[in-house]
Amino acid sequence: MPASVILIVEDDPEIAAMISGYLREQGFVTEIEGRGDRAVGRILAVQPAAVVLDVMLPGKDGLTVCREVRRSYRGPILILTALGAEVDEVAGLELGADDYLAKPIRPRVLLARLRALLRRATASTSAGGGSVRIGELAVDMAAREACFRGQPIELTSGELDLLAVLASQAGQVVSRKALYQTLKGTEHEDFDRSIDLMVSRLRQKLREATADPDVIKTVRGVGYLYTRS
Repeated sequence: MPASVILIVEDDPEIAAMISGYLREQGFVTEIEGRGDRAVGRILAVQPAAVVLDVMLPGKDGLTVCREVRRSYRGPILILTALGAEVDEVAGLELGADDYLAKPIRPRVLLARLRALLRRATASTSAGGGSVRIGELAVDMAAREACFRGQPIELTSGELDLLAVLASQAGQVVSRKALYQTLKGTEHEDFDRSIDLMVSRLRQKLREATADPDVIKTVRGVGYLYTRS
């Protein structure tokens, strides 16, 4: 099995070298790009297994890079943000990033997140990608799309994976801990709000598509419930 190529878009040479060295020790092949204005062309040319993308880059910021490649690059994008930079986290998820990680980077957490993203990408493109149908909602993981009454719903890759998990357990409460473990491959961290942010974005898109304000309910202190309607 060939090694997975991870493209690291990071302008800090020490951080880039640290990430690259650690991932190489884990069997990945890595490439480094230090400028945002070269990153778009390189991502589209290389089509890496995944992209680790810093937000603050010379030439073009990481959020712009994410937006420009998202339609043509279907692999996972994990953005790196400053600690507590919620604006970047929300914007990144809205623009199509699959996950985010706050600096300072913890190599083992980064590795777990990347492996989870790669597992999801591989599973969804395999013959057994599967589909979920709840009422008039259809989620086709092999085709990487969700539709309501036959009309496509524009979702990011992360939102689609989240919807598939919730819809497959419709009528049951799915805990934040379980969602975190399934989607990120690591134990839940109290300060990480990425699942809550993704649920909020997904709920808004489903409201617009279905006109149902309660399609995803929050069970306070526990998790989330996809209704059976």
